[in-house]
Amino acid sequence: MILNPDSMKPIYVQLAEWLETEILNEHIKENEKIYSQYQLAEMFTVNPATAAKGLNILADERILYKKRGLGMFVAPEAKTWILKKRKDQIMKTLILELVVEAERLGVDEDELISLIKEVKTNLGGTNDEGH
Repeated sequence: MILNPDSMKPIYVQLAEWLETEILNEHIKENEKIYSQYQLAEMFTVNPATAAKGLNILADERILYKKRGLGMFVAPEAKTWILKKRKDQIMKTLILELVVEAERLGVDEDELISLIKEVKTNLGGTNDEGH
């Protein structure tokens, strides 16, 4: 992956997301040592402080944990946490866009819920099948 300096996302966030993807793809496994800030800085040609900031985001989210004198490691259940986090972020973004557009179009809450249920039914994804 090449980091995009023109992206709206800061480089350190892109770096953290790349590491998350590596964990999701199981290129880096739970309890395995992660790249150091200096390795990441060299890999992506960024300042080590930028790389450290990306690592610290994941440590703050408990996706990585530190072992004193040994470096950072992937936390147990990291993959599960990343999946949950990404689902939550994507869903909230899509829902926000949907609600804003519905308000622009004058669609009230009941109509919006009906439309969602209709689409879900057409996809065959109702949760009350067999009831």
